[in-house]
This record gives sequence, C-alpha cells and structure tokens, in this order.
Amino acid sequence: MLLGIDLGTGSVKALLLATDGTVIREASSTYPVLAPHPGWAESNPADWWNAVAIAVRTATVDDANQIQAIGLSGQMHGVVLSDAEGSALRPAILWADTRSGETLAAYHELDGQKQARLANPITAGMAGASLLWLRDREPQLYNTARWALQPKDWLRLQLTDTVATEPSDASGTLLYDLLADNWAFETIEALNLRSDWLPQIIPSSSIAGYLTAKASEHLGLPASLPVVAGAADTAAAALGNGLLEPGLVQLTIGSGAQIIALCSQPMVDSQGCTHLYRTALPKQWYALAAIQNAGLALEWVRGILGMSWQQVYAEAFAVPPGCEGLVFLPYLTGERTPHLDPNARGAWVGLGLHHSPSHLMRAALEGVAFALRQGLEALEATGASTTQLQLSGGGTQEIAWQQLLADILRVPLYTTAVTAASARGAAILAGMGTGIYTDTSTIHQLTPAPTLAATPGHFESALAEAWERYCALYPQLSRRSRG
Repeated sequence: MLLGIDLGTGSVKALLLATDGTVIREASSTYPVLAPHPGWAESNPADWWNAVAIAVRTATVDDANQIQAIGLSGQMHGVVLSDAEGSALRPAILWADTRSGETLAAYHELDGQKQARLANPITAGMAGASLLWLRDREPQLYNTARWALQPKDWLRLQLTDTVATEPSDASGTLLYDLLADNWAFETIEALNLRSDWLPQIIPSSSIAGYLTAKASEHLGLPASLPVVAGAADTAAAALGNGLLEPGLVQLTIGSGAQIIALCSQPMVDSQGCTHLYRTALPKQWYALAAIQNAGLALEWVRGILGMSWQQVYAEAFAVPPGCEGLVFLPYLTGERTPHLDPNARGAWVGLGLHHSPSHLMRAALEGVAFALRQGLEALEATGASTTQLQLSGGGTQEIAWQQLLADILRVPLYTTAVTAASARGAAILAGMGTGIYTDTSTIHQLTPAPTLAATPGHFESALAEAWERYCALYPQLSRRSRG
C-alpha cells in the first residue's frame, strides 16, 4: 500500500492506495487560514503538523504496517521560514496573500531576458515576492532563517529531517528559470535575495528521505518508510487524474481554481496572463490559468448568508439564470488570471429590492464560473485546445453546478471517480519512487476512465447578458478605484 498526503490551504488529506490503484481509505483534517491584516493569508505550520497526524492515523487505521512508501503534495507558492532543525520561525505566508504587491517593482526592474526566463507573470503571493517583503519588513527573521521552504517541503523536513524540493513546486516560486530547469541564480542575485536557503532540487519521484522515529510516533506509522519528494498540488492532481500526455486539459476547483494544459515544451505566454510550471514527470510542463477566488469566494458567501451547502444547491439553482440583473465579482483576495491585480476586490452589482439571499448565492456561483471562463479564454489565447475539460477537486461534485459550468464555459465536462486527486497523485509518486510503477502506461491503467458529466446547453440570453455585464464591470470599477 502507498500513502499520499496532500497539504492543502485549509485542510490536509491522506489517502491510502493499494498498488492496483484501489483507494483503501481517505481522511482529512482542517486548520484555519489566518488574516491578521487586510490582504494577509497565513497558517501556523504547527497546525498543519497536528492535522497531518489526525488525517494519517484515520486513513491508515489497521493498515499502517502494510504501507510501503509515502508521497507528498501541497499548496503552491507559500513560504515557510525555518531554522536548521525545521522549526517554523513565523506563520507561513500563503499563495492568497497579497501584501507582497508592494515589492513587485523589483521584479519589473529586471532586464527583459531575466523576466522572460521566469516564464511567468509577476504577481503577489509568489514565494519570491513574499521573500522580498520579509527582507524589507522582517529583516531579523530574514537574516537568521536557515531555510525558505514550500509548504510540502517543510512537511517533508518534519517527516525525514532532510531538506529538498522538486521542479513542480520550485517552478512556482518566481525564483526558477523555466528554460534552464533550475533555480534562477542570476535573477535571485539581481533581486538582492538570499539563495543559500533554497533547497536542492531533486526529481519529483525520487526518494528524498526516510521517516524518522519521532515522525513515525507522531503519525502512527513504521519508522524508516521511504518518503518521496512529491509534487505541487496541481501537478499531483494531474498525475492522480491520469493526465499524462500533452494536449489534455484539466479544471480543478478548490479554494482557488486552476485550468491546466499539458505541453512537451515550455511555451511562454507573450501576454503574461497565464503561468507555466513543471509537471511531476521529467521534461514536461503545463500552462496554467490561475483563478484565485473560486471555492474561497463561494465558501465566504455561503458563510455570510448562513446557508448550508444543501441549501445553496437547493435555493440558488431555483433562481433564474442571470439572477434578474445581479452580478457578482469574486475578487475577494485580488485576482491572477487574467487581471494580475492584487488590489481587485469583490462586489455584488445591480442589487434591487426583488433580490433575495438565494439571488446573492446564485450570482456568486455565476461569478466564479465567469471568472473561470475568462481564465479559459486566456489559456486558449496561448494556443491550448480546449474541446473538453476534465474536472478535478472537491468543488465540482454537484450536478447542477457542473451543468452551470458547462453552460458558461461552453465545453463538455468529464469527471473521473477520483475524489482526492492530489493525494492520489502523491501516492502514485511514492509508487514510482520505490519502483512499484515503472512507466506511464502502468500509471494510466490505475486511473478510472473519465465519464461525461455535462454538455453545454443553450446559452440563455439572460446568462449571456450577465456575462457581458461581468466582463465590463472589472475595467469600470478598476478605473474608478484608481481615479
């Protein structure tokens, strides 16, 4: 059996996978995302560590001694400053954090060649930008920290007492040369950032270390289990869903949303709207439209309206398409694709006395779907073909929501019987690293075949009008806030 651990933004998932691809058991445990100041998003790594123990013990109950290896996955872009032993020196800065917007001028001052080799838009929330903020605002911690780690790499340090990273996470830091496939040392020097605290890069499927006695006691697992390097959550989800060949496109909805298209060469977006990162497989990349506010925005709206998810689906979908003139902008934490604006903010526009909480909730669902459509159009502009989308993530299970997505995105949607794709991908990487899986054809056979979930229906005039209003609102409100 193989254990996959996915360290997400608000929860950790543990998945126990039989070597034939059968999921034996899944478990999760939550932790808070902290916002001590507007625009900040942090987590206490100690909360991660405690939650990992809960999820792993639940997922492996009665089977701990059957586990052959552990693989890891985790949220991208964050920063954990730690000492040499791996103790976190401050809360982790997460991908949704926009405080580093004030540091981006340093990136824009880089020469064109250095910017081009980063192959990604310059946005807040990336590790490089957050490290610039720490250098300027918390210099004592910046100077004394031994390691600056991605979240899953910090977790691996707790498990193995060894430090490393791998290409799929490193390529999402804005400190990585996508064309050279290594840390961008010249760019790091030009930014006047430290490079000595960046870990060695090893292949995603390589064994990075072995479970220590202390970690084994914490998790209830045998000591000395091999721990594979793992992958960033999006890359792991692609692997877990069986996306192994260039040309396939996947939509993942979690706290944020990602639309990815696999490619065999690093294709840089000349417009700078989409991202380019490494997959978990050698010499493979994916183009990414990154939508920052998806499940995060829907959960916020649901919470302030006091609705259960059962009420959301029962009441919101009773409201007619277009919400009788109400439009929602979901930019609660700024936005990445296509606006690249950390200062963008959310709004309901068009409110009238005839609108109810159900209208507000339906408008939020439509607004997130509209944001996904803008991301899809940006990805298509880079040359990606999107004749169909494969769905992933816990935020895509409801049938009515799937149909709304198909209606707005205008493409057929397919699903697989995979509920924790990133954790599954992490477990598959554990099998690759220990020689259980030796080639992609074997991995492909492990994954359930995708099935058609929804096809686009008639794009009703009310929905089309709402889409046009949505597209017009961000430029109008952005100009007004600047003027």
